[in-house]
Amino acid sequence: MLIAGVGNIFLGDDGFGVEAVRRLGEHRLPDHVEAVDVGVRGVHLAYQMLDGYHTVLLVDASARGGAPGTVYLLDATDPAPAGPRPPAVDGHHMTPDSVLALLGTLADGTDGRRPQRVLVVGCEPADVEEGIGLSEPVAAAVDEAVALILRLVGGPEPTAADDRPSTSATHP
Repeated sequence: MLIAGVGNIFLGDDGFGVEAVRRLGEHRLPDHVEAVDVGVRGVHLAYQMLDGYHTVLLVDASARGGAPGTVYLLDATDPAPAGPRPPAVDGHHMTPDSVLALLGTLADGTDGRRPQRVLVVGCEPADVEEGIGLSEPVAAAVDEAVALILRLVGGPEPTAADDRPSTSATHP
């Protein structure tokens, strides 16, 4: 399983996925789980998703109309209906939808294997304007997202005394 923190830390709450995966790195993860801070490297993520992972879990800010700080679990396994795919021109501004569209294109032309399941742990942003740091409601939602991810991967849920570092998380 691959857990990928997606987002731009220079755009406020868009850095949610990066921060959640950083915080996830404070916990011991099962051996079958790899957690990475992908940031804005969407093209790299699309290629990495072809490395034979059964499940990929994307962690990102996700504007869906809820209250800021609302955590969502979305199933993005089924590709979008057939038709024109959105162009993935700028590798630094790729949303998970763009990454999945690019993944479909890459999988058609390589011997890579698409993941069987793609999930998104998203958080409703309050502010994605230029600036470093999460808004108060989104910062408060990071722990909820980490607990959800740990439940999904079958790892131990965090406790106040849980400060065991993980060797699975990587940060560029």
